[in-house]
Amino acid sequence: MDLDLSGKLALVTGSTRGIGLATARGLAGMGADVIVNGRGEDAVAQALESVREAASGAAVHGVAADLSDAAGCTAVTDAFPEVDILVNNMGIYDPKPFFEIPDEDWQRMFDVNVMSGVRLTRYYLARMLESQDWGRVVFVSSESGIFIPKEMVHYGFSKSAQLVIARGAAEQTRGTNVTVNSVLPGPTWVEMQAPRLSARAEAMGTTLEDLKARTFSERRPSSLLQRYATPDEVANLICYVCSKASGATNGAALRVEGGIVTNPF
Repeated sequence: MDLDLSGKLALVTGSTRGIGLATARGLAGMGADVIVNGRGEDAVAQALESVREAASGAAVHGVAADLSDAAGCTAVTDAFPEVDILVNNMGIYDPKPFFEIPDEDWQRMFDVNVMSGVRLTRYYLARMLESQDWGRVVFVSSESGIFIPKEMVHYGFSKSAQLVIARGAAEQTRGTNVTVNSVLPGPTWVEMQAPRLSARAEAMGTTLEDLKARTFSERRPSSLLQRYATPDEVANLICYVCSKASGATNGAALRVEGGIVTNPF
């Protein structure tokens, strides 16, 4: 299996922590030069050190830019006009009852989760196709794009949109060595989960461990994994899809959500 990415340049958006950082480490470990992205210079600098520690000798670059608007995306494409691999990982989520989601929250979810990937894919995919040589685009969607969460419908909507956009972009790659795919993580234990759930547990008069367990007994009872995935477990699939070994996988929505979605197709 050819997982060597030596000589390839990969941009991973939202890669200062969580799944994005794990993906950046993984791609660097496979030999790729990696561009780390986040909104703040300090966070980017810390992530660069983390990637270098994980993959000694890796060529790692950083770009601080807020990709929620066109100016931030342009700052990235100006700094790095060509990449071989684009991982559209940046995203936000915000649990909120449907009737309490104002217009501005819907718009922000769309701008951050959807339009960032649209803008970068439109730019980089066109350049990958100009050479018809090789390229990989991956959208990090979610099981929520299929299994719409009632506690954050606007998030599910944005993740469904990513699936449609990725498939539509893949249609542009016919007969080339460029692929566009989606990866659908499920509940993943990233850095922000502990403080977020700890605060909720305290407000509910329970413990963090109890609330973690209730994620799967109440919110996601169909899960076969029955636990949170680790960022590395999700990143493993993303990195494979970015590799040369995945050349026959195109236009696909690949699940790494622990079996929450019961539809086998």
